[in-house]
Amino acid sequence: MDLTQLEMFNAVAESGSITAAAKRVHRVPSNLTTRIQKLEEELEVALFIRENQRLRLSSAGHSFLRYSQRITGLVDEARRVVAGDEPEGLFALGSLESAAAVRLPLPLARFKQRYPKIQFNLVTGPSGTMIDAVLDGSLSAAFVDGPLLHPQLDGVPVFEEEMVIVAPAEHAPLTRARDADGEQVYAFRANCSYRRHFESWFHDDGARPGHIHEMESYHGMLACVIAGAGLALMPRSMLESMPAHDQVSVWPLAGHWRYLATWLIWRRGALTPTLEAFTALLAEMKSAGV
Repeated sequence: MDLTQLEMFNAVAESGSITAAAKRVHRVPSNLTTRIQKLEEELEVALFIRENQRLRLSSAGHSFLRYSQRITGLVDEARRVVAGDEPEGLFALGSLESAAAVRLPLPLARFKQRYPKIQFNLVTGPSGTMIDAVLDGSLSAAFVDGPLLHPQLDGVPVFEEEMVIVAPAEHAPLTRARDADGEQVYAFRANCSYRRHFESWFHDDGARPGHIHEMESYHGMLACVIAGAGLALMPRSMLESMPAHDQVSVWPLAGHWRYLATWLIWRRGALTPTLEAFTALLAEMKSAGV
């Protein structure tokens, strides 16, 4: 098994066709067919299900694809690290939903202006999901809720977020968790760091949230709160970016719960020229108060 075989396998798996994959990797179709068959013989498993002129990944093929993409991605990253060239090519970046919506448009625009050969692939999701994607090589870096505590990751704090409880307009004051004991809550999935922060805020004061409704967007959370259905926690910057934010009451968390830092993280030892240039830009903007 070699890197060329893996690249060919990835191309066939992603295109579903030997002919299309051959054009992508600049080989003749017969060469791909032979190399894929040899790979299957080495692994002693069928990676594809042959259907007429199409190839469909088998169950084993789906599992192998994840590892193959990770290996080829890490090789590409290693090449970029040692090349030392001006940033160019694909920059796979992950982010919290709120940071992507509010914090990133300006720095991404400035970075693209400074390095026009860069192509962004921006993925959003909870911190836990983003951290896993950085660790497995799917993402070069990600914006996540800090602090950074993982031994295989490096990073820097880049933004500070004020965390506020969003409640129906006529809600009674929320100065502590016991004021919200038993109330319905709208939040992201369990691997969301903001959700864990909200639950910890309740538990630290001897209170408990009512049913936690899992949502996929802050806009959905805000709509439910406006309707009087419950509470939500989000960064003030995110809330104020949305229409109808003035139709709710807003209660900042108190004490050490109030502010959370957003970090840019990457795998330890994988500071590519692109990532180094991006962190430098973020530092420039932070020092300039932008």
